Amino acid sequence: MPAVRAWAPPVPGIVEVFHAEFTDHAYPEHAHDTWTLLVVDEGAIRYDLDRHEHGALRPAVTLLPPHVAHTGRSATDHGFRKRVLYVDTEVLDESLTSASVDAPSFDDDLLRTRVDQLHRALDARGAALEAESRLALIADRIRRHLRAPAVEPAPDRLAANLRDLLDARTVPGLALRDAAALLHAHPSHLVRCFTSAFGLPPHRYLTGRRVEAARRRLLDGEPPADVAVAVGFHDQAHLHRHFTRLVGTTPGRYARG
Repeated sequence: MPAVRAWAPPVPGIVEVFHAEFTDHAYPEHAHDTWTLLVVDEGAIRYDLDRHEHGALRPAVTLLPPHVAHTGRSATDHGFRKRVLYVDTEVLDESLTSASVDAPSFDDDLLRTRVDQLHRALDARGAALEAESRLALIADRIRRHLRAPAVEPAPDRLAANLRDLLDARTVPGLALRDAAALLHAHPSHLVRCFTSAFGLPPHRYLTGRRVEAARRRLLDGEPPADVAVAVGFHDQAHLHRHFTRLVGTTPGRYARG
């Protein structure tokens, strides 16, 4: 039986995450209404896109456009293992379809690394802002490959304005798409501006603010489980992971010390 895992993450722009390992399954000709962002971890895939044959293998990143028919099958007798993101057309405009049909594969180590990082973020509970930020950077790099028009830079105040928004919404959090709409900036440009100004991306800044708030509450004697929810973490395990990474000790030991 094939090994398949699929879920719909709470991340704007990502319709579905699909991880699968197939040996002899062959996809018939079909099309999606989303972009298909594909990486192969083992083996190789042969596919027809718009009646032209292509191949997908590690470490390349493959992008199949919406509403264009394609197939898929293993290129060897040993099958393949893949990870797929189905990305909606608000992230990548359908005007890029023709360029993607002509060149659906990217030999780009940085792009591959960012896709791997995004999948790890999607696997982690409570990492929606990180996933959205990473998706924005991936989309921006794909546009550059497909020679989409460059995004105009935002005013110098943009990074500070985003920081103010994050400070004001530390506990409930803030979706990158919502921040971009409020600040009238493209999400990927927003991430780049913030990272350039403050040395870390928005999701890490927000995590740091939550950890700082947790430190104060722990020293006041509040139980870690209550602190986690109060400062915006998904649960105590989520607090534990980030607190230990940033502070060097667990929340419980920190409070006792």
